[in-house]
Amino acid sequence: MFLPSGEQRLATILKHDTKTTSYKIALLRAINDVVLLYPAIQGQDVAVPLSRLAELWVAYYWPFADAQAPIYQGGRASRGEADSVRNDVGFRPALTQLRLIWEELVQLPPQPADGFFLLTEMRTPRRRATYPVTLQQAYQQTVAAMTKALQMPIKYAGPGEWAVFDRPRRYGQLTGVAGLPDTQLTDLCVVVSASLWEAFQRLSLYVEALCLHEWALFTEQVKQDREIDRGFIYSLLTARPDNRRPLSWERNQIDILLHEQVAFTCPWTLKRLTQPQHYDLDHLLPLAVYPVNELWNLLPVDRVFNQQVKRDKVPDSGRLAAAEPWLAAAYATYLRAPALQRAVREDAALRFTGLGEEASFAPALANRAVRFIDAVAAARYVQRF
Repeated sequence: MFLPSGEQRLATILKHDTKTTSYKIALLRAINDVVLLYPAIQGQDVAVPLSRLAELWVAYYWPFADAQAPIYQGGRASRGEADSVRNDVGFRPALTQLRLIWEELVQLPPQPADGFFLLTEMRTPRRRATYPVTLQQAYQQTVAAMTKALQMPIKYAGPGEWAVFDRPRRYGQLTGVAGLPDTQLTDLCVVVSASLWEAFQRLSLYVEALCLHEWALFTEQVKQDREIDRGFIYSLLTARPDNRRPLSWERNQIDILLHEQVAFTCPWTLKRLTQPQHYDLDHLLPLAVYPVNELWNLLPVDRVFNQQVKRDKVPDSGRLAAAEPWLAAAYATYLRAPALQRAVREDAALRFTGLGEEASFAPALANRAVRFIDAVAAARYVQRF
């Protein structure tokens, strides 16, 4: 029996599948992002928790959930004697409420990428704990509503039912599949076949571009309450957050170490950093590429070089390899402060598995971080220095 390649299945879903909502496009975009964020997984079927995909949906659908100016993602048929109008997507009430709570809390001008920022805040335990329970509960309710909605495009992707993906199952019920770091036995997961995972890895940038294009076209064709075009939708879908939170906790912890005569070394210039005014707390993988606020991705670097040379670029492969020992030294320094040690271990566990015992944690993390940053930069054709 002929089995279509991963590339053919992706193209068929995006270009030819019937779509009454943007769910199928959002599903493939979310899986593509997950594959990008875990490049070390290769050659295996992979169990992806639906909650992880739902968290990405929070970011994708966020700009469409403005209570005053919603952008619909499907038809809204009338129902019942009262002629009420059905929601275009089942999670719209939950997401709209989450956005209202967020905007009231932060008291800042809303941005279309705020959903990405909130995702990174909720994924990091120490950051999530700083938000009120009302916001945390609204976020979990939205993720739960999106997890339920995700089961529809998983079922109907491709021709017929369960043609591309099997019915989601609990991780503990699956055998012979790799799991993402931090996956729990009770997590409901969709299994992405090894061939499809590899297709996403090969075509990451192109899959994302096609998803964005098809999503913008689809939304333009949906009946809206106002005039919108595909260019406007595309700008919403491609928005990325700035660093709206100033990383005060991380900077304070590093400043304490500096005041205790503990120095860092910039991995790019090898300049010794001994004073708070000498360093920037840099995102190794820039926010403009993908928002990762985990502590292993935050490192003190030479302020002048960071602002004048690195900026939103990523080191080339050779410079990354040369910097690996200095990343390991910085992580080892983090381990000397109890609060930083807890944070870097928690954050690393969200991204990587098998980091080993304490004696090898810092060099193992540095090696994983270098490989991760290089793989993401290569997949996205990020400008290098």
